[in-house]
Amino acid sequence: MATSPLPVNPTPPIFFITGPTGVGKTGIAADVAARCNGEIIGADAFQIYRGMDILTAKPPREVRKTIPHHLIDIVPAAQGFDVARYLKMAESAMSEISDHGRFPVVCGGTGLYVRALTHGLSELPKADPVIRARLETLALEELQAGFKKLDPAGSLQIDLKNRRRLIRAIEVCELTGKPFSSFRGDWKKPRGPVSGVLLTRDRDDLHARIDRRVLEMVHDGLLDEVRTLHDIGPTASQAIGLRETRACLNGEISLDECVAQIQLATRQYAKRQLTWFRREPLFEEVNLSRFTDEEAVIDMITEKANALL
Repeated sequence: MATSPLPVNPTPPIFFITGPTGVGKTGIAADVAARCNGEIIGADAFQIYRGMDILTAKPPREVRKTIPHHLIDIVPAAQGFDVARYLKMAESAMSEISDHGRFPVVCGGTGLYVRALTHGLSELPKADPVIRARLETLALEELQAGFKKLDPAGSLQIDLKNRRRLIRAIEVCELTGKPFSSFRGDWKKPRGPVSGVLLTRDRDDLHARIDRRVLEMVHDGLLDEVRTLHDIGPTASQAIGLRETRACLNGEISLDECVAQIQLATRQYAKRQLTWFRREPLFEEVNLSRFTDEEAVIDMITEKANALL
């Protein structure tokens, strides 16, 4: 009598390395992946775009040659992109990695992308061009006020400075007659074997790293990179630092003002990221400011990743 094949796990184990921008995810993820036979799947809404290497602080090319990276530097900046498309591509990458006997390590700080991988997505209506066109004419403050009226609970859960996400949330409210936050009920249970860490640092430490990184971006050629960016879609155009750098190139602000504005915007974004991820019980918080030995941190995180295998 023939035996039945062993069941295949449709959701392979995934290990996440998350945290705010500037915390040090990129280097740690590469080291952890190297030690656990892993490949990295990016979870960053802007690193996915081509031509924005310095602006979005992509992993260095030499690192990407050593450790395979997926969903980084693959979409033209002119194209729109959303979480549904990200989820489809990330799941395909995870299957490919697992089929090769390797281990998916997700690294990134876009909370919605991470949550889609851990919990899936609700079935939401498709975009409505008429509603979109109307909402696009509104100022950010008008969108924020409108969403707070439609979904008071939801206004506490999403990034109210993210114009694109606000428009989508209001659109869903109008199309379904339900609060956008009500669809989060479909996200209560994790989809499969999931574990990970939330990397943090003390506030002053993180802010100092962010400020230094912005200076390094300028030194590495940020202005020249942005000068060559011409055809940019509505999603990619929201990358932190793009508006400020363009203003500098146009002579509207000085280079010092440009640097200071990017530093401030990045610190504010990091705060919003921390607020999001600290609501995620799946990830253990690891404060890197408490460690003097980086190898000890990598060993500890690698051990947590290997426990999923």
